[in-house]
Amino acid sequence: MSSTSALRFPCSRVLLPRTRLAYIHLANLLNDAKRDRAARISGYVAISLPEEQVILYLLGGELVNATIRDARSCRPIGLASAIEKVPLEAEYGEICFHEADEEQLGCMYITHAEASEPWPGGVNARDPQTLFPYLMAMTFDGVVEIVVGDTVNYLVFHNGAVARAYLATTHQGRLVERVTRLFAADAKQELRVARWGMPGPLPIQAPPALIQAYRDLSGALVQRLVDHGRDSAPAIAEHARQNLVAAHPVLDGFSLTGKPAREPLADTERLTAGIAAWLREVMWTAVDHDAVSPDALLKELTWDRRHMFQSAGFYDEMPWKVI
Repeated sequence: MSSTSALRFPCSRVLLPRTRLAYIHLANLLNDAKRDRAARISGYVAISLPEEQVILYLLGGELVNATIRDARSCRPIGLASAIEKVPLEAEYGEICFHEADEEQLGCMYITHAEASEPWPGGVNARDPQTLFPYLMAMTFDGVVEIVVGDTVNYLVFHNGAVARAYLATTHQGRLVERVTRLFAADAKQELRVARWGMPGPLPIQAPPALIQAYRDLSGALVQRLVDHGRDSAPAIAEHARQNLVAAHPVLDGFSLTGKPAREPLADTERLTAGIAAWLREVMWTAVDHDAVSPDALLKELTWDRRHMFQSAGFYDEMPWKVI
């Protein structure tokens, strides 16, 4: 297992210590975290595979986001894609489930999702005698990630001073002493220091079930139009999607051409706004309003999942009354 895929992150409480993946059923673990009131905590599940590490982020027991780290980069990944990365019968790999402060989860996410800010020339970030005076002089607000060997540590700065620290190391003592020891690690251990701006709240991805519901809805709408004699409906829908994708990038994750679409990375509000804009355009352009009522058509296509669509705000985005 590569060093990239076996990193250890800070935590406030260990719910499942690092365990061989073959012994854990991931779906059951996530379902228990959501179902058990006592387990509805905020934290992360870190899954170390031979060549990559998948991080699942939970808020109140709900799976809300995911990132992946491999030899190429760190980046966000769709929830469904993240789960698919984990083999059902894993021979190799490890998993842990840790409780963590929500601010720490924001630190973990931003350091995976965004590029770090470069250090200026002349600043040796691995030298604390240079690093901390520099950050103080510029009244730095943000997070500094310190990777020592296989441990990842975070320092949150306000006005150039360390406000909070989340450390994966086992060092004891005062915060200053613990941070100092990070820079005094064994020379055989790799030391990497990088910085980002102040992390915001952990982004919440739209649930995979809602994404699939919108895939089904868009496909069903086009098929119904074809059944009603509008053979050009697929081309109209694809043209509308391409025209709208600049304003609604989430539509890049949908396809009616049979090609597999990448999973959209968006929250429920942005996902719903994009889909609604697309389907409005299709219905205005392709539906024969004299032959079929858009209200009735929309109601027919969405009724089985009306509660999901209503909760997502989809009906509020459409000009036709359904409920």
